[in-house]
Amino acid sequence: MYREEIHAKLQQSGLKITPQRVAILRAVYTLQNHPTAQQIIDFVHERDFNVATGTIYKTLDTLVEKGVIGKVQNTEEATRYDSRMEHHHHLYGDGDSRIEDYVNEELDHLLENFFLQNNIPGYEINSIHVHINGRFTRE
Repeated sequence: MYREEIHAKLQQSGLKITPQRVAILRAVYTLQNHPTAQQIIDFVHERDFNVATGTIYKTLDTLVEKGVIGKVQNTEEATRYDSRMEHHHHLYGDGDSRIEDYVNEELDHLLENFFLQNNIPGYEINSIHVHINGRFTRE
């Protein structure tokens, strides 16, 4: 992602543009495939950015809070980060750390209609994200 796009994302979220935020956001976008905080730290430090590890963690939390990036939980691993903010689901590879985005409007409509007809008493649904575990059979 280009510097101008990163600056625009930060400005749209109301965040001040700092070299640290730009470096961290560039890492998330460059690494893709839902990097861990450690992968982001390594990426930033390899490029000679003088950013403290604690600053990276705090910045990641701020970027998630402001909706610039997403957080992807996996019970077997550390938290991962997602640069894609439009609605999508995730495919998790059993036995490896691979996570892929999955977009399917038909599935989205099926789920929305199901919960419109079968509401959960005392619960208001804000969004539905499917977590699919399996084995990737393609590279």
